[in-house]
Amino acid sequence: MSDQQLTITASIIAQPGKRELVKQSLLNLIPPTLAEEGCLNYDLHEDLENPDRFFFYENWATRQHWLNHNDSAHIAAHKKVTEGAVAEVVIHQLSPLE
Repeated sequence: MSDQQLTITASIIAQPGKRELVKQSLLNLIPPTLAEEGCLNYDLHEDLENPDRFFFYENWATRQHWLNHNDSAHIAAHKKVTEGAVAEVVIHQLSPLE
């Protein structure tokens, strides 16, 4: 599993009144993440029915690249900035069917 491409979907819901803070922090993650080794795409979306919900669609060359991303300084900074501002995070790890 670790040597094949990994797709991640991540749903992030901001606490009421914290949408802009969470949105800006998520947007700030994009440039450094796209520069990471193994990052194939890192696309942020917003939910048209729930403005407090954001959705990342990510592809990584391997699961290890994604794990390295999770240990990065910019992810740590994001978690610190948004502490208490995020109601829910749901992450799914997916692999392509062959």
